Amino acid sequence: MRPLLIFLIAGLLGAADDWPQFRGNPQMTGVATGSVPANLKLLWTYDAGESIESSAAIAGGTVYVGSQSKDLLAIDLETGRLRWKYRATDSIGESSPAVYEGIVYVGDLSGVLHAVNAAGGKGLWTFKTEAEIRSSPVISGDRLLIGSYDGNLYCLSRRSGKLIWKFTTSSYVHGTPALSGGVAYVSGCDEVFHGIRLADGAEVVQFPAGGPAAASPAMLDQWAYFGNFNNEVVGASVRQKRILWRYQRKAAQFPFYSSAAAAGDRIVVGGRDKLIHCLNARTGKAIWTFATKARVDSSPAIAGGRVYIGSNDGHFYVLDLASGKKLWDFEAGAPLSASPAIAAGRVVIGSQDGRLYCFGG
Repeated sequence: MRPLLIFLIAGLLGAADDWPQFRGNPQMTGVATGSVPANLKLLWTYDAGESIESSAAIAGGTVYVGSQSKDLLAIDLETGRLRWKYRATDSIGESSPAVYEGIVYVGDLSGVLHAVNAAGGKGLWTFKTEAEIRSSPVISGDRLLIGSYDGNLYCLSRRSGKLIWKFTTSSYVHGTPALSGGVAYVSGCDEVFHGIRLADGAEVVQFPAGGPAAASPAMLDQWAYFGNFNNEVVGASVRQKRILWRYQRKAAQFPFYSSAAAAGDRIVVGGRDKLIHCLNARTGKAIWTFATKARVDSSPAIAGGRVYIGSNDGHFYVLDLASGKKLWDFEAGAPLSASPAIAAGRVVIGSQDGRLYCFGG
């Protein structure tokens, strides 16, 4: 079978352990389905030229990531070689690509959402919002959701880019919506937690978020977990429509920008207090913390009982999920505010000096 045909089939069907969007799945749990070798080493780097704050997606053996250089890049996961690059309208900030049925979607800082052919990098359609996009696209069937700094959550046809509905909030929609049970959940900069029905854009859940929230919620068993700028991480029941616990480190209060990872009975999240926090999912009690030397805006990924996360101290850390013990770290030399993506036994993360790193066995 010819290589191009293999690539196209892989892109259409996907693989069991792909990481096709921000946080790995529509529930935003940050948990990988595949395994990662116990002993990591640097396999390759790619220099994008300008800062990478976008978190990578991995699908069909290709890494997709945005850069401040305005480029959406497609890079071979095995070799680190560039497959293609697509020029966006403006820089791609924190918006992370989503890949679905052979199409890559990403937003840019001019407020344009781009749909690009995954095989060759040809632009298919664009949709213009009224302000910058830092949210990442999420897909459910034939629908795509994306937030914008114009205050709207948009639902589009993923095939044509035509507007199906929009839901208006009273502030920026910075975070990425999490999908669960036919509802899109957003922890908003308007200090409100919203649940918006996918079918028609009607709000079916609303309660105070405890403060402005830039983080994306992790959804697990009808619970939502997210940090806010009131220096808290909260656990909320979407069924009861209220926050059930709040975690706040009294010794040093700093906002939480990182999006939480949720696995079993544990929640892991980075803090601007320079710590990585592990909490009990049902009580919010601290299980362990791990200290870095700078704020942690990177969102953790979990695979095989290990936590993978970057820090603005320029280090990429691997921690034991049970104890918080450091198992390995890599010094990148520049802040790592992007979040790791995990697929096919490899971990990929970008840095603010424009380098994309791939680790594996």
